[in-house]
Amino acid sequence: MDWGTELWDQFEVLERHTQWGLDLLDRYVKFVRERTEDQFEVLERHTQWGLDLLDRYVKFVRERTEVEQAYAKQLRSLVKKYLPKRPTKDDPESKFSQQRSFVQLLQEVNDFAGQRELVAENLSVRVCLELAKYSQEMKQERKMHFQEGRRAQQQLENGFKQLESSKRKFERDCREVEKAAQTAERLDQDINATKADVEKAKQQAHLRSHMAEESKNEYASQLQRFNRDQAHFYFSQMPQIFDKLQDMDERRATRLGTGYGLLSEAELQVVPIIAKCLEGMKVAADAVDAKNDSQVLVELHKSGFSRPGDVEFEDFSQPMNRAPSDSSLGTPSEGRPSGLPNGPPSPRSGRDPLAILSEISKSVKPRLASFRSLRGSRGAVVTEDFSHLPPEQQRKRLQQQLEERHRELQKEVDQREALKKMKDVYEKTPQMGDPASLEPRITETLRNIERLKLEVQKYEAWLAEAESRVLSNRGDSLKRHTRPPDPPASAPPDSSSSSNSGSQENKESSEEPPSEDGQDTPIYTEFDEDFEEPTSPIGQCVAIYHFEGSSEGTISMAEGEDLSLMEEDKGDGWTRVRRKQGGEGYVPTSYLRVMLN
Repeated sequence: MDWGTELWDQFEVLERHTQWGLDLLDRYVKFVRERTEDQFEVLERHTQWGLDLLDRYVKFVRERTEVEQAYAKQLRSLVKKYLPKRPTKDDPESKFSQQRSFVQLLQEVNDFAGQRELVAENLSVRVCLELAKYSQEMKQERKMHFQEGRRAQQQLENGFKQLESSKRKFERDCREVEKAAQTAERLDQDINATKADVEKAKQQAHLRSHMAEESKNEYASQLQRFNRDQAHFYFSQMPQIFDKLQDMDERRATRLGTGYGLLSEAELQVVPIIAKCLEGMKVAADAVDAKNDSQVLVELHKSGFSRPGDVEFEDFSQPMNRAPSDSSLGTPSEGRPSGLPNGPPSPRSGRDPLAILSEISKSVKPRLASFRSLRGSRGAVVTEDFSHLPPEQQRKRLQQQLEERHRELQKEVDQREALKKMKDVYEKTPQMGDPASLEPRITETLRNIERLKLEVQKYEAWLAEAESRVLSNRGDSLKRHTRPPDPPASAPPDSSSSSNSGSQENKESSEEPPSEDGQDTPIYTEFDEDFEEPTSPIGQCVAIYHFEGSSEGTISMAEGEDLSLMEEDKGDGWTRVRRKQGGEGYVPTSYLRVMLN
């Protein structure tokens, strides 16, 4: 069954059907082209969304970094605001555990701020910089792939346009051939037409037929080329571009996921150190020792002055002894013995006024000194021997200065020994250096050693004087606590000694200047009282220097001797020890190296 046999009279139907088939083919091609273009646009939008997401994450991390940096900066400013301004060695408050704990806590907060800065730095370098650079690379790669795809689309579009042009030309030529053929046939059947007109029409029809054949060949060639290009476009070129875009997008997503992980990794890296900072804060809190701070306060501000003694009562109600005269208007009191017309003399009667003032001054002076120590030494002139300080503070400062001079002296001695050895080496091997070049330095060290030795002697003398001053204050305090009670102010005289001679002796004794209270009482009476009840040692100690216990209450010890510690220093510079051979006494605390149990 073929069209030539069955549809020999359906020329118009075949013409419409074949035209419909060609239109259907064109619609299919257009559909595929639009579908491809839609998928290409979808991929373009998706890849652009992925790069935008990468840029948003980089922007988020950058702002997070700024937050961390601002937080660390504010923490450091806060720490700097509350840290002590003075150096630790010059700050007396640094001796208290409360202050040391606070400073340690501030240092831990400062370290914590450093960890926040480290987090910001890691995020800035590993996320912001690297991902921003990677985003630029991805944008360039994406641009290249889409440019390649658009070039392929443009080439296919140009091929299709050429195909359409050749197709329309072939269609026009075919119509011209048909028209020329009809004209030639009409002239050939026309009896009025000349033979020349008929030949001319036939030649025109033949020419049109030849042109239509060329158009047909051109159209076929263009169609074959377009189909080949279209197959390459849809089955090879575009799939490769899409695969590259897929690989690019997957790499971008993987790198973005890694960037997400870096956000938590930067935090995890500093967690152990932050935990140590928090542990340090806890240790600083536990290190506060109220008892020790109280003892430190005592050691810092103990003056060493003894407490003021009692102010003696001055009885001005007793009449002063005066010689009887004719002009005296007074009358003897009843019950007064005849031998004593004016009654018994007052305890202060007959004494030298200067002696009385001296005794009052001795009683009041310690009290005034104590009051001055409470007010502090503000406005006092600072002296080299620290005599402007209270006795105990003076002793401590002198001890510090003496230790510093000993360290400097040892340093100069060591330097001198090193220079002498270097000089010997230079003398043995002259090529290493000139021995004479070391002479100025050796001479300078010798001068420094002599100077430091003089200073050591000077501070040792001042220290001995200060320690004796502390001991004298302690002795005065002991004497006040151990002296016998004062006799009554108006003790009756002995009934058997009412004669003039007895009265004269009493008067003479009252005129003698009073002796110092408790002058015969030993300075270390309190030490003797402590020895009455033996106690067990509270630790061990070793004598650093030799000490001759010449005073009562003290004990001798040899350098390097092991002793038992019976009682700690109570702030007066003396420590109670016991010798292994027997015997207890007080020795200077600065002469011992103490090990408590």
